[in-house]
Amino acid sequence: MTLQAFDAVVVGGGFYGAAIAVYLARSRGFGRVLLVERGQALLTRASYHNQARVHNGYHYPRSFTTAYRSRVNLPRFVSDWPAAVRTDFTKLYAIARRNSKVTSRQFERFCRDIGARIQAAPATLARHFDPRFIERAYVVEEYAFDACVLRAWAERELRESGVEVRLATQALAVDVAPAGGLTVTLTGGADAYQVHTFGVFNCTYSGLNQLGGSFGTTRTGLKHELTEMALMDVPAPFKDLGVTVMDGPFFSLMPFPARGLHTLSHVRYTPHLQWEDEPGLDPYRRMQDYGQASRADRMVRDVARYMPLVAQARHVDSLFEVKTVLQKNEGDDGRPILFERHAGLPGAYSILGGKIDNIYDVLEKLESEPLLSASGAREHST
Repeated sequence: MTLQAFDAVVVGGGFYGAAIAVYLARSRGFGRVLLVERGQALLTRASYHNQARVHNGYHYPRSFTTAYRSRVNLPRFVSDWPAAVRTDFTKLYAIARRNSKVTSRQFERFCRDIGARIQAAPATLARHFDPRFIERAYVVEEYAFDACVLRAWAERELRESGVEVRLATQALAVDVAPAGGLTVTLTGGADAYQVHTFGVFNCTYSGLNQLGGSFGTTRTGLKHELTEMALMDVPAPFKDLGVTVMDGPFFSLMPFPARGLHTLSHVRYTPHLQWEDEPGLDPYRRMQDYGQASRADRMVRDVARYMPLVAQARHVDSLFEVKTVLQKNEGDDGRPILFERHAGLPGAYSILGGKIDNIYDVLEKLESEPLLSASGAREHST
């Protein structure tokens, strides 16, 4: 039986998967690209359940590379997705007076080194912080994005690029095809079936090492955290503010445009569970089995010590999601991309990014890859 053939199969319908599928169709001339997503819609998992922050480097004083890449990528992201980026709020960073790994003087020097705009917060904004706990506050340049607008972009661009999208479809395994190329085993219900391709791009984020067959696991160790983003209705003075306090007592209160609320995250209470990645241990199943009792009350109680008005914030909802990071970057908070080509499966890649603007780092990597479409493979064989 002849299998249905595609130039590439992209696994995972988050922002990265959608952007890569569009790139393959438009920039690399792939005529038949298939995008499969196990959920009922695109951009509904990690691409949605996060702080919705477009980073500009401030967050990473202990990882210069990550900070610098954020500085490079932010203006490109704002230019490419202007409708999705919210810039109409004031962003503050504040340095904790006690137990911080960075002093205000070190933070100022770091911002100068990466070329990030920073100025002392005026008294009208600095008054929101308790000076007993905060050394200094700054106005910075950082934005938020609306995941719902990005979803609409993805749906439109995929359609106009001719990418076939199959929702409620899970990739089970990838193997070498007997006659060359790869077979991908998919299921969209009770029965499994296979398609043939010369390129597989695994963009499943926390599910990166859950593909069976010959796909194997990443060479880079992964760590998972089950995290809670508390969605808050904030007091009026905070409606047009975003705040991050660092770097030890670490928390953020960020606009979440998709819901018209703010996310509240806290270094101690946002992570509910953490574990090292293991094949066969599905991170999403572990999340489903967890009770997901909110810790928003504890977040508010601690944050209110630094910003008393936060005590008046109202918890509306919580977004639980599995956050995946590279084990090697646990100590410095760096967020480089993972981009691995599988030696035993020509044309198979594992791709993971820790921030939405990392997409440019991924696309730059792909530009240097000798990707082979079905027609190119036929020409190569002759």
